[in-house]
Amino acid sequence: MADSAPATADKLPKVLAAEKGMVNVQIDGTWIQVPRGTRMIEACKQAEQEVPHYCYHTKLSSPGNCRMCLVQMGMPSRPAPGHHISFGDDGFQKIGWMPRPVISCANTVAENMGIRTSGALVEECRNGVMEFLLINHPLDCPICDQAGECSLQEFSVDHGRGSSRFEEVKVKKPKNVEIGPRIRLDDERCIMCSRCIRFMDEVVDDPVLGFIDRGTHTKLTVHPGRQLDSNYSLNTVDICPVGALTSNDFRFQMRVWFLKETKSIDVNCGTGCNTVIWTRGNEVFRITPRENNDVNSCWIPDSHRLNFHYLHAETRLDAPMIRKGQNHENADWFDAIAKAAEGLKGHQRGEVAIIGSGRQTNEELYLLKRLAETLETDLLTLVPRFEESDGRLVSADRNPNTNGAKLLWATDDPYAKLDAIREGVSGRKIKAIVVFYEDLLGAAAFKATDLEKLELLVSNHLLPNGTAKASHVVMPGAGFAEKRGSMVNITGRLQRLNQAILPPEGVMDDWEIIRDLVAALDHNEPARHLIEDVFTEIVDDVEELEELTLSKIGDLGIQVTETGETIPLIETERGEIVG
Repeated sequence: MADSAPATADKLPKVLAAEKGMVNVQIDGTWIQVPRGTRMIEACKQAEQEVPHYCYHTKLSSPGNCRMCLVQMGMPSRPAPGHHISFGDDGFQKIGWMPRPVISCANTVAENMGIRTSGALVEECRNGVMEFLLINHPLDCPICDQAGECSLQEFSVDHGRGSSRFEEVKVKKPKNVEIGPRIRLDDERCIMCSRCIRFMDEVVDDPVLGFIDRGTHTKLTVHPGRQLDSNYSLNTVDICPVGALTSNDFRFQMRVWFLKETKSIDVNCGTGCNTVIWTRGNEVFRITPRENNDVNSCWIPDSHRLNFHYLHAETRLDAPMIRKGQNHENADWFDAIAKAAEGLKGHQRGEVAIIGSGRQTNEELYLLKRLAETLETDLLTLVPRFEESDGRLVSADRNPNTNGAKLLWATDDPYAKLDAIREGVSGRKIKAIVVFYEDLLGAAAFKATDLEKLELLVSNHLLPNGTAKASHVVMPGAGFAEKRGSMVNITGRLQRLNQAILPPEGVMDDWEIIRDLVAALDHNEPARHLIEDVFTEIVDDVEELEELTLSKIGDLGIQVTETGETIPLIETERGEIVG
């Protein structure tokens, strides 16, 4: 006898989901709606059901190498001839379950599909896959750099046997091989997930890695005559699920479970890659990328992530200094600020210039503007740093906060006054300069002989340099990992810089230095006890930031203005997704 007629079409979940480009999927007994074309593993993630995996990565193709992401799939059975499709009380067809598992990373969802992420079939298959992965894997977890963040180690707890049935001698493969200037390979740890190969091929367009040999003797290696020397090579270490690829810079430095993680942003160029700063005590041990699909996806250039060691240099400036004759003597902050303020008060309008840095935060740049207004000078500028973009994440603008200066100073060109200041110093029209975060003998292209003509040079630096040597007052500043604040990247996205470590003893945060200098020049300045007080003033002054607070910026930032600029890697990634 034929089944009853189907329910009214406009009441079916299938139709309602289809209108939104969605499909209904049952995951471990619960129905959810996900976009059509979603990979099964991603649908499980949306349902908060973990599926173990190794080769799969959200930003790479799915080769289905590891077979660890096996799940059981089901679909409605086809009705017999002459029978109608029947629906249950919940509006869905009855699911018929397949007797074998499927990989969830390379299959997409369909309407009325069922997925089981657990159960006897799935768990037995995963346990078998794990047993095969561990046949030749060395038991060197105590000395492996990946310990504490190793997926093989973690999943073996749930899917491992605790002992091996394979008593044969393990296959030996190359260890501690330097395959690039920043990376070492322990081939015997490799589980052939191919993440690194696909990253170099699909993201960096430099297919330098590959597998050789067959079976248990398969090895990861670099192309003959080549090295893994791309400026993005360390991203392969980040995505390696085991300890096969390790960073020379971080290797054997610190166990990850001892480290504190601080979400922040990169300050080496205008892209503003989202990062995690890993610290212990008051020391930075490594910097890794943090996912933000509007800024840097999951990646960061090597040149940017490794540029932090200067924070712990032995030559780091750690006390204010006042020049006495040809030498500098340490001073306390009160005397240094007073000396600078006294010198600035002795000059007329037009004789004082202020040079800031595109590496400063919005809060610091705002206070520099207040300093210029207090001194009644319009000679306020930044130092430009423009080089060639790498076509991925390294912006042509090597300053991270050019757009912040444009918003705060209400100008289209925050670098416009630099040439006039340089000429004014050379012609002795400008007699005093306050410079923050810049060596005037470097990118600013001042001559040492011109700096000697100044009656007053007040500067702020992290490390000794030619400008500090020529300065009458030197004020040590805080590095990017030692301060809080906000910046606007090349696309107009407001992002937050967070403090991961404290500045060295004797060093003040840069915004506090400028605040105290402004207060010493004008006793009517409002009190600013916290950096939030400065941001509140900025919000009142800049329309694009209306109703924002530092906390409202969030971990991923907020688009506050349109610049017309794009980030090439993000545009490429979006194009591939659309395609």
